[in-house]
Amino acid sequence: MSGITILDFSRVLAAPLATQTLAELGATVIKVERPGRGDESRGWEPRLPAGESAYFFAFNRGKRSLTLDLKSERGQRIARDLAAKADVVVENFLPGTLDKLGLGYEALTALNPGLVYVSNTGFGQHGPYRDRKGYDTIFQALSGIMHLTGHPDTPPAKAGIPVSDLAAGQWTAIAVLAGLLGRAQAGHGSHVDVAMMDVQISLLALAAARVFVYDEDPVRQGTQHPGRVPSAAFQCRDGRWLHLSASDQHWAPLCEVLGLDELAADPELVANKGRLAQRERVLGALRAAFAQRPRDELADALRERDIPIGEVNSVREALEDPNTVARGMVGHFDHPAEGRFPALRTPLRFAGFDDPEPEVPPGLGADSAGVLAEFLGMSEVDIDALRREEVI
Repeated sequence: MSGITILDFSRVLAAPLATQTLAELGATVIKVERPGRGDESRGWEPRLPAGESAYFFAFNRGKRSLTLDLKSERGQRIARDLAAKADVVVENFLPGTLDKLGLGYEALTALNPGLVYVSNTGFGQHGPYRDRKGYDTIFQALSGIMHLTGHPDTPPAKAGIPVSDLAAGQWTAIAVLAGLLGRAQAGHGSHVDVAMMDVQISLLALAAARVFVYDEDPVRQGTQHPGRVPSAAFQCRDGRWLHLSASDQHWAPLCEVLGLDELAADPELVANKGRLAQRERVLGALRAAFAQRPRDELADALRERDIPIGEVNSVREALEDPNTVARGMVGHFDHPAEGRFPALRTPLRFAGFDDPEPEVPPGLGADSAGVLAEFLGMSEVDIDALRREEVI
């Protein structure tokens, strides 16, 4: 992404995740923030000893922070001048907000026909919910994800991570990349409308297939798979859990390891269709068998027979897992105030290019003078005047 400049008007999580990913892939990302306060996530928990936010750190590495009062005429003019030189604009305001400031797609593409303008909003640029504000858990609720999460006998539950925000961030990064490729082929930019609600609906692919094929509205299954048995988490003798995801070829060795001779001898259970029809019988026998053995010993025995199994890890266990460590997924950066701090690395590994490394999140407005001088040729006198006027 070296040589690509992104003007980033986004805040909080989804779109900032996208621009962080692109920054660590080499793009120059200029994060435009409000003077004095900046991105609201700068004030969110968890907080570090010197007062910085680990929430902000998680989604804003490698960017350059420019404070700019977009409500002022001078600030709007500076933003337009920067957009005229940028390759990409990313924003996540409610539809129409930046139009009122002279920073919408029509205004900026008139200055820069090659501009890729990506709008990441809750419900998109058109539709009956266009003007609604949206948050991760709201999208989980509206999209059916919350309805599908949890066990059959428990209330709906949200996912353990902000899956709606995270997925929307990934699709926003894809939108930028697709827009740039389209520009290279067609010679002009585009406006890419990324609705977070649309992203959540797209995640329903397998659940929607059951509606389309069976006219069945899927319900909560806990850890079970709706169309494959056995696929579920089972508690072991030591109280820890293993998740099993087995197919037909795994059935005979699974029964052998667990000593389930009666099930192994039943011809109706050899194929998944038969096991689906007798789901509770199969799962009941598996629960009893798993409960007789400690997790690590059983996991080793199952893996020796190439049966897909996974320990149900805590977050700490996942971060300390030998594969996580070997893949180098936890890196570090050195922050001027907070010192050395861990960071989850961008999960891409390249042959022929450098792998992305965690970079330092910017201090609020730390790059204002440098950005204005480098991109707009402003002098120190001009920049000092902007500070006095509180434009930056």
